[in-house]
Amino acid sequence: MGRMKIERAKVYGFCPGVRRAVQMVEEHLEQEGPLATLGAIVHNAHVVEALERKGARVARTVSEVREPTVAITAHGAGQEIYEEIEKRGLKLVDTTCPIVKRAQEAARTLAEEGYTVLIYGEEAHPEVRGILSWTKGKGYATLSPEDLPELATRKLAIISQTTKGRTAFWQFVRDVLDRFQLSLDDVRIIDTTCPETGRRYEAAKELAERVEAIFVVGSRNSANTRKLADTCESTGVRTYFIESAEEIDPAWVAGLSRVGVTAGASTPDEVIDQVIEKLARLGGEEG
Repeated sequence: MGRMKIERAKVYGFCPGVRRAVQMVEEHLEQEGPLATLGAIVHNAHVVEALERKGARVARTVSEVREPTVAITAHGAGQEIYEEIEKRGLKLVDTTCPIVKRAQEAARTLAEEGYTVLIYGEEAHPEVRGILSWTKGKGYATLSPEDLPELATRKLAIISQTTKGRTAFWQFVRDVLDRFQLSLDDVRIIDTTCPETGRRYEAAKELAERVEAIFVVGSRNSANTRKLADTCESTGVRTYFIESAEEIDPAWVAGLSRVGVTAGASTPDEVIDQVIEKLARLGGEEG
């Protein structure tokens, strides 16, 4: 019997925004020493722990920061956080992903122009909380149009949490317009979904067609990795959502001839490589 083939998705792992954020923090640690990050720099425990060992302490609020420098994470932050950092005279390392920054700027401009800003996203997600704050109270975030109150204005703008899928965003837009169209005079739609996450979903679907089981690697608190796992499951292929190689049960791959590996946009290369190595020890080879 031939060895089990291990195949990586064509697009997986760190996206440019996450890679940039981690590099910015690492450069500061090397050149200037310790700093605090406002929450996890990216949603991956391995990355956060590795940076913590080098001197990047996680603080929940600006008032908890003891270091001279603070980093805003790739998810971005609200306007009031920038003001608080300035007030305390802290040095700022702003690692906000440029695509998130674009969504923040859209939210601020639209709110200033008198639109109610509706964000397709999870209200508790740090990125969404940040974008909402730029609307100065003129915004809502939801995944379901039914949850929305009646709108106080006849001008509506719709944007998206960047890690949401483009197809899902446009379906949400249609559902919102079905509900509110008669009460609206002016609608603006700005597609702020990130093409990087979409590329990962498409590559995972393509990989799922060729393998008997697929391993999705990333932190369970990462929204984009959860969505990646859901995407794989929706194809009907056996899907294992794991945070590290240690979680792999040898029984999962017994008798399989081809398995796939993909990873969320916040999953570092070494964690993915360790998963491949473990699968190789269980009788697989890349190809």
